[in-house]
Amino acid sequence: MPAVTRRRSALIAAALLGLPLVIIGLALGFGRFPRATPADALPAPRFVEEAAAAGIDHHYDGEFMFFVGGGVAVFDCDGDGRQDVYLAGGSQPATLYRNDSPPGAELRFSTLHDPSTDLTGVTGAYPLDVDGDAIPDLAVLRVGENVLLRGTGDCRFERANERWGYDGGTAWTAAFSAMWEGSASLPTMAFGNYLTVDSVVERTYDCDDSELVRPAPSGGGYAPPAPLSPGYCALSILFSDWDRSGRGDLRMSNDRHYYRGGEEQLWRVVAGETPRLWTHDEGWQTMRISGMGIASQDLTGDGYPEVYLTSQGDNKLETLAGDATQPRYENIALLRGATAHRPYQGDTTQRSTGWHAEFQDANNDGYMDLFVAKGNVEAMTEYAARDPSNLLIGQADGTFVEGALAAGIVSFARARGAALADFNLDGLLDLIVVNRRENVSLWRNVGSGTAEAPEPMGNWIALRLEENGANRDAIGAWVEVKAAERTISREVTVGGGHAGGQLGWIHFGLGEADRASITVRWPDGEVGQAIEVEANGFVVVERGATEPRPWQPLP
Repeated sequence: MPAVTRRRSALIAAALLGLPLVIIGLALGFGRFPRATPADALPAPRFVEEAAAAGIDHHYDGEFMFFVGGGVAVFDCDGDGRQDVYLAGGSQPATLYRNDSPPGAELRFSTLHDPSTDLTGVTGAYPLDVDGDAIPDLAVLRVGENVLLRGTGDCRFERANERWGYDGGTAWTAAFSAMWEGSASLPTMAFGNYLTVDSVVERTYDCDDSELVRPAPSGGGYAPPAPLSPGYCALSILFSDWDRSGRGDLRMSNDRHYYRGGEEQLWRVVAGETPRLWTHDEGWQTMRISGMGIASQDLTGDGYPEVYLTSQGDNKLETLAGDATQPRYENIALLRGATAHRPYQGDTTQRSTGWHAEFQDANNDGYMDLFVAKGNVEAMTEYAARDPSNLLIGQADGTFVEGALAAGIVSFARARGAALADFNLDGLLDLIVVNRRENVSLWRNVGSGTAEAPEPMGNWIALRLEENGANRDAIGAWVEVKAAERTISREVTVGGGHAGGQLGWIHFGLGEADRASITVRWPDGEVGQAIEVEANGFVVVERGATEPRPWQPLP
């Protein structure tokens, strides 16, 4: 009997005997829990809601085609180090907000209206530097033509579909990811499409094919989009080097509510070759969920990323079941306390609906936490209507415990996209959540203090990567931060979440450590020299440098 089957049989037997599953799982080594360190995990930080006071007045609206989507892009569009936000609006115009927050103080944003960004039909957006000019651009996802917006500086944008030879099509798009293949001058982009627009009109509800967009072999722009078929109604996609081979494959999380004979997918993407699906003979296992969001993070410390998949009532936390020669995964959500399948407040007897998921260290203790945005699709009576989002606090033994109530972020608004980001540059990650038909939620992290007197929690470091060439932000790199006896590994990606993502500062909690060592495995596989940094600051790590470049926010 294979080892995985033996472990599962033992777990079933333990459950029948009434034994605690977590204890049995630990004894069997199931899920490869990291060895606990002497440092204890910190409690959940406290948050205060400031959306209205900060100047944000925006909601995600629309009928059936905007039941999904509702993402937020978080990035620095004016070069001042503060993270600005671009919010999807659905049937309402999308809106760009400039971050004017004073360092360490209350959050403040100003609205920036412009025809280029005030687009309707927007389901989400992702930031990336398409043309390598060190100014972030935006991939804007829509019901209708997708639009690439080129950043021109000072939070100004211009339409760039024609400039880059990109055909935005007419599909219903709700997912995106991007990576650089080899020395290409432009990123390879994947657009995850949902239902075909015609089938919605005809009420047959057929899933559309997603699309892969690669640079044209002749240079000077993009080749025509290539279908990724069969399509099973993708709602979240992510290029990730899951096996640490140096190649980014494309994970797709699909909505079982509409596909016929579908499943979750992993596309093998090799430069110069036509993508193909990993097969069951190669280890890929059939899984069918209402896939809505993807979050990826190495939680076990083995160097390979775990994958969290949101759904309706059965969120998954997947880890490689064997070595990395096959994409064969097992679900450890129950053992880790990360199922989040029912509300902890509200309609506690009904199943939850999960959307955006994101791993970050919200309390700076060195253990990854997990935020999961929750909210009924519209009025599905078989799922919870009062369904608050989760803030699962990582523990020293690798498990998670609910912390949203203690954090003060309980809301029954129907959440969609979200982001944890340090908007006021105080080393504490704040939280923005896009809500359906209600104003955006914006929570300032005040640590262990209050709105009037914030108190830090744990030490931290925030960094940005820089390298010459087209891929200036080093998408596809792996960053290892060693502090005391812990090493935290993070992959630099564009994609995942639900309809939105981040580009900019990469945040690491350090716990009690006052120093850290940063090592970068750059996208081409070269490993840089370890760089020593002091805690509680912002640094830029340039390829080839032996010292970090400190960065200080302007007052």
